[in-house]
Formats: sequence, C-alpha cells, structure tokens
Amino acid sequence: MTADVKTDELTPAERRRLKVRDAIIEAAEDLFTKDGEQGISMRRLAEAIDYSPAAIYKYFDSKEALFAEMRELFFERLIKRMHSAAAEGGDEHVLCARCGRAYIETAMEEPRHYVMAFSFFNKDSMPDESSFAFHAEKQLCDMICAGIEKGVFRTMDPLIASKSVWASVHGLAMLMASVDDFPHGLPGSQHVTRDAVIQFHTDMIIRGLDV
Repeated sequence: MTADVKTDELTPAERRRLKVRDAIIEAAEDLFTKDGEQGISMRRLAEAIDYSPAAIYKYFDSKEALFAEMRELFFERLIKRMHSAAAEGGDEHVLCARCGRAYIETAMEEPRHYVMAFSFFNKDSMPDESSFAFHAEKQLCDMICAGIEKGVFRTMDPLIASKSVWASVHGLAMLMASVDDFPHGLPGSQHVTRDAVIQFHTDMIIRGLDV
C-alpha cells in the first residue's frame, strides 16, 4: 500500500484504482533502482504493467507528479527507519547517534532515491510541512529538547541545533550516496571504512551538543 488507507472502507472501483496506482509506483521504483531517473518513461511503465501510457496518465498527470510520490514514499521509509532506531531506547546521546546512523545508512542503501529526493528540494518544489521530509528533523529536535531538559545537552535553540545537525548528517549521507567508494576509494584512504567515518561523524556531532 502507498498510503494509510483501509481497503475494507473502499468501494470495489476504488480498490481497483488503488491497486493499479500501487502497481505503477512499484514498476517506477524498479526502473528507478535499475536505471535511475532517466530510465523512467510513461512508455516503459506502461510496458511493465501491461497498460497503455494514456491509462497511466489517469493516475499521474506527469513524470514530475510520479517523482513527487516516489520522493514522499522514500521519506516515509526514512522516517520509519529512524523511528525504529529510536524505539531501541537509550539516553539522548545514544538516540541521536543511532538515529543519525540510521539516516546515513538509509541513504547508502537507497543512494539514487536519496539523491533524487533532495535534488527537487528547492523553493519551487518544497514539500509542505505535513510531508515526511520534515519528520526526521522534528524527531531530532524533540530529542535535543529532551537532552536540554535533562541537562545532558547545553542550553541552545533546539531549532537552530536540529537544522545544523541535519545539515551535517545530510552532507555525509549525500557523499555516501553520490560518490563511488567514498571514503576508502579516495587517494591514500584505502584503510578508511564507511563505518569508521560514520562513527566519528556522529560522535563529533554529539560532542557539539554536550554541556
């Protein structure tokens, strides 16, 4: 399912429509994973699900509309991954570090989706505040607020702190997602592992929040 919809509350026609819509998105995800953004066309999607291109336009009026849905689904997977990391428990130091790692690892596992999701992140196509795109920062902000209240993080503006931490984690995530063999593929860095860089990076961020 692509949304929190109770199928037993839908009419048969609505269920059929939702099933086709899900099939279109699944086919688009498969093509995108294999061939990237350039690999998606309405013709290829139609061939993949045995529908006509005209039929697909009934569900998505453009490739941009389809990509917008794919971005939102990626952000939903990302926030679910972070929620799972937070659910393991621990103090604010542990939670922030674990959620930061979950964020970066999601980008590593779905590099094309991560790059695509943020390549459209600008003033002309900014998701609204209800988008999953902003849930990660809100979760981070809540953790920082909890740490400040407990006295384990220094007093600061949590909105400034959360955006700064997000920007820092995003920078490493984007490098991991877009640069082949980063970091050990760089000259003289063959001994440097991704895990070591993630660990150092998250530790450095947490120290910046400490009292």
